[in-house]
Amino acid sequence: MDAALDAMVSNGSIPYVVAALGNSAGPIWSGAAGERASGMAAGGDTIFRIVSMSKAVGATAALILADRGRLNWETPVEEILPEFARLVVIENGVETQLRRPARTKATLRNLATHTSGLAYEFWDGAVGRYLAESGMPSIVSGQRAGLLYPLAFDPGTAWQYGGGADWLGLAVSAIDGRSIDRFCIEEIFEPLGLTSTSFELNATSAALLGDVLARTENGELGSSVLNLDPPASPEFYGMGHALNSTAPDYLRFLRMWLGMGSLDGVRILSEATARDALRNQIGTLRIEPRSTVFAPATSDLDPMPGVELSHSLVAARTERQVPGRRAVGSAFWGGVLNTHFWLDPTADLAGVFMTQVVPFLDGYVMRDLEEFERLSYSLMI
Repeated sequence: MDAALDAMVSNGSIPYVVAALGNSAGPIWSGAAGERASGMAAGGDTIFRIVSMSKAVGATAALILADRGRLNWETPVEEILPEFARLVVIENGVETQLRRPARTKATLRNLATHTSGLAYEFWDGAVGRYLAESGMPSIVSGQRAGLLYPLAFDPGTAWQYGGGADWLGLAVSAIDGRSIDRFCIEEIFEPLGLTSTSFELNATSAALLGDVLARTENGELGSSVLNLDPPASPEFYGMGHALNSTAPDYLRFLRMWLGMGSLDGVRILSEATARDALRNQIGTLRIEPRSTVFAPATSDLDPMPGVELSHSLVAARTERQVPGRRAVGSAFWGGVLNTHFWLDPTADLAGVFMTQVVPFLDGYVMRDLEEFERLSYSLMI
């Protein structure tokens, strides 16, 4: 495993990597290769901008409230956050003036499963044009005005990757009364011992942050001109992108899911709630590939080509066995800077594979991730 990571860095496909494996009983293996910054080796203490890997944490926050009978997944979003009712559908995916009210109401379940109608501009040209024409800030800006994206489709009628997790985090705050950062710290980070996971960087964690590099047209790595850091001191913390973490910390979070809500004797979710959360929650809908409209930040959205994918309340979900890799019912996702995880309850195995490279789903990174996963199953199971 260590030799494989070293080779990934030495052949130039990734600048550095920190990876780890674990099961419900404990960590199994961890390793690192390369320099997170000039002269500074990557390691278990390296801080990563995990961006969209924040979504699974936000979903867990909502599940804690559901477990306590305080959140109903079928509640319309606008009953908790009235401003959601302002969102309209871009009819036929054309310009901003051709809009209509949604024919269905988005629920909290739709927010968690990317079936709410919200769509990121990175894979939806109509949404991107709307933002450009209206002057609306991006949802990753940290500004509340950035929440008011138009809907790309009627809620519940399709799957499209978008900012539902940010609204879900606000719903948790509205129901509970605590800010989403305080809720996550008190209900998730502290009970699970996630000591290096945070919404804001302090001087110590900032000094451990990995550099971000970009894939150039010739396949080499160079400096990134994109700023995809979670904004400091935002108007709201978006659970779609707000967190910084380490590979060991995130593995602890995944091990809680392998333990069906429990980690090292500490339970934050009931087993029934955890098992239900990992089931397919979108019926016959499926995750379909989408072409990028902003290639500097992301490749096409097709994380597992040829594999049937649904979505749980936590993350994307495989609907068939991937030979030599994860089983049916495995959860997985990644962040735009190419931090990745998978969670396989059948094999009792979770893995994290973290670097900081754009574009998202970069072909070199995804090849290395697949190699790491195959090695994990061949050596660890």
